[in-house]
Amino acid sequence: MKSTHDLNVLKRTSIITPERLRETFPMTERAAKTVLESRQEIQNILDGKDDRLMIIVGPCAIISQRQALRYAELLAGLQKRVSRRIKLVMRVYFEKPRTSVGFKGLISDPHIDAKSFDIDEGLRKARKILLALNEMGVAAGIEILSQTAAERLSGLIAWACIGARTTESQSHREWASAFSMPVGFKNSTDGSLQTAVNAMLAATTPQVFVGNDPYGVTSRVFSKGNRYAHIVLRGGRRPNYDPVSIADAGAMLSKHPGLIQSVVVDCSHQNSGKDYRRQGEVFNHVLIQRIGQATGIRITANRAICGLMLESNVEAGKQPFVYGKTRKEELNPFVSITDPCIGWEETEALVLAADKVL
Repeated sequence: MKSTHDLNVLKRTSIITPERLRETFPMTERAAKTVLESRQEIQNILDGKDDRLMIIVGPCAIISQRQALRYAELLAGLQKRVSRRIKLVMRVYFEKPRTSVGFKGLISDPHIDAKSFDIDEGLRKARKILLALNEMGVAAGIEILSQTAAERLSGLIAWACIGARTTESQSHREWASAFSMPVGFKNSTDGSLQTAVNAMLAATTPQVFVGNDPYGVTSRVFSKGNRYAHIVLRGGRRPNYDPVSIADAGAMLSKHPGLIQSVVVDCSHQNSGKDYRRQGEVFNHVLIQRIGQATGIRITANRAICGLMLESNVEAGKQPFVYGKTRKEELNPFVSITDPCIGWEETEALVLAADKVL
């Protein structure tokens, strides 16, 4: 009898289990302290109990341990200078959704060669990096694209994000309902806020879904819902960081008083017109809305704005990169190979300026 399944599968290989990965790179007391304290701080900011501004900042994609640790060192030093008014969270994105094909992140292809796809090594690198960052006292924020990563890395994450392409996914909403950390849902790529609000409603509700236990065995997962699901505005057919758009988001959230009413604004993607050089302009526009004044001109302060996001790297811009042709050894680890980013000097200047006016 002819087979009716796996007709397009070339082969299957096993992946390291969550428990085995945690045994290989075990949690430390210092790292656990960073994770738990940062989660609580972020929850307090979302609840309005902590009036600091959260700034989620870091590379579009992590491409090496060297890059991640260098950026984290810079961020740790800056956090000490602004800790009274600002909570910094480092973007540590190991998975990248692709519109069609391309580099899908360090977990999928840690050697960046488009042929080895050593996912086990990618997961080991990712966990090792997250441990190091938390040991340094740096809170980690990550986009969750796969259940595989969520099950193996979530214990080291202070803040999670569900991207615009996956906010509508039922599976991602179910996973988020079980996350131990606050999770932001981005509005959809067309700019729809209702998609993100629907995702928040699903994520805050207890769910039953198919997942895996710590040993990789398929299981039913019963979640209690995630109180700290919130919205992230990233633009769509037009930017949505302006006062009217943010007010519209607030009005939509107010129809569901059980949801977090705070808003995070992503200064990149469609909000900057995909021009990394405009991120600072967007950042400052939103900051003015938050504080309600600029050089003597006053507007109504919007305290619902609790966070901002920036794509930032050690060095600015984006380097030439052709996936599958450019060798990893040829890359500058401190320059983006995905979306172009602002450099550290501009990042530091923006954060310090915000610290002065908050």
